[in-house]
Parts: sequence; C-alpha cells; structure tokens
Amino acid sequence: MKIVTWNINGVRARIENLVHWLKESDPDIVCLQEIKTVDEGFPRFEIEALGYNVETHGQKGFNGVAILSKLRFDEVNRGLPGDDVDEQARFIEGVFSTDKGALRVVSLYLPNGNPVGTEKFPYKLSWMARLERWAAERLALEEALVLAGDYNVIPEAIDARNIELWLGDALYQPETRQAFRRLVNLGFTEAVRSVTDQPGVYTFWDYQAGAWQKNNGIRIDHLLLSPEAANRFASASIEKHVRAWEKPSDHVPVAIDLNLVAT
Repeated sequence: MKIVTWNINGVRARIENLVHWLKESDPDIVCLQEIKTVDEGFPRFEIEALGYNVETHGQKGFNGVAILSKLRFDEVNRGLPGDDVDEQARFIEGVFSTDKGALRVVSLYLPNGNPVGTEKFPYKLSWMARLERWAAERLALEEALVLAGDYNVIPEAIDARNIELWLGDALYQPETRQAFRRLVNLGFTEAVRSVTDQPGVYTFWDYQAGAWQKNNGIRIDHLLLSPEAANRFASASIEKHVRAWEKPSDHVPVAIDLNLVAT
C-alpha cells in the first residue's frame, strides 16, 4: 500500500499536475496540504474519475487539507481536538480496513510560526502540543497510524542545504525541534530518516533566488509511523522530479510503502 504526503500549494492551480502525478505514481492514499479552497470548490470530479474517494477539510484562500483514497473510508474526523476556537483547517483523519486491522492516516499541515516574535509562534507550539496529546491517545489503540504532512519543522541541521539561513526561522527554533522530537519519541518512526542518514534529502525548494536550480532545499514534509505501521514498513522515497514540472508546488510528494492489503 503506497501512502503519500504532498503540500500541493493550491489544488485548483495545480490540478493538471495532480492528475498527471496520480496516473504516474499510482498511490493508494494521498494526503494533501494547503489545498487553499473551501470543500465545495475542491476539484473532486477529476480525481474521483481516477477511482479515488475524496474527503476534505477546506478553508477559503489558505490552509486546507484532504485525503484521496482508493480505499473506502470507514471514518473521517476533521480538526485537531483541544482548542474549540481554532478555526484553521489543518487536520483530517481517515480510517480504513486492512488485512491487519484498522489503518489510520492523518493529513496535517502544521502552522508555519513566523515571524517568531509574533503570536504566530506560540500558536505553532500550542498546536504541536495538542498534536502530541492527540497522538498519545491514538497510540494507545495499538493500530497502524500514519501522521503524514507538512510539519514546517526542519528536524536537524542536515535537513537543510544552508542551515545558517534558517537559524532565526520558526521552522528551526529549538522549541520547534524539541516539540517534534517529543512527538516522535512517543513511539513513532520517522520514515525517511529510518532508511537514510544522508545529507541533501529535501522536500521543499522556495520559488525565490533559484533555490530549485541550486538545490537549496529543506526537509519539512514527514511521515511518522506508529509501531504497528512501522512493522509493515517496506520503503520510503521522495518524488523529487515533480518539482521540475511546469507550475510546480514548492513541495514534492513523499511516499512510503506498507505491507498492508485493503479489505
């Protein structure tokens, strides 16, 4: 079963790329972030025509997450619990049936947190604390769980081409990295780093200053696997070539394969 996360950076603007990629990559489950549309505006028809079920948690103009799945959804949950006044659309969970029991897949889009000296950074940290509490509860179910998305976290210096450019950024603040480490240390496996410790492994290249051409990238899109998912983990890959397409997102798809079969 191939599960992919991709910050699409505007699904309507990238629908041709998305359809082309779905045909090429043939994923079973796709977690999209920054769809930048309300639910009613999501281009469902083009995606459903390829055999995918579509569930969204949209927001006008920015944010928004979605899950596309060849598997039928058993359950869908929208919004990260813990803050009733938080209206930002950053979290959607789908539950599916497999030959090994329930599979829970989350598409999440963590707050950016910049500028650090504003209310945006405490919001980022509080959101991460909420995610940690939620994840601890889900882990207690002892089911296969995949937390997939744009975390807006550079975990280590090796995850940036020029880390000195990010020292003052919310993505690399000590508090941000510590919050990510606490989440992982609940018992998750970070998929990409479980298969490679090499530098030069990136998932995002800015549109500015020729970042793509210079390979001036960072790794901020991650898939975290519960022990039950990690036991079925087969491989991880970054589909970097998509960044060279016309009208690309500034992120690329990150994929894992799990030894699970839908039922």
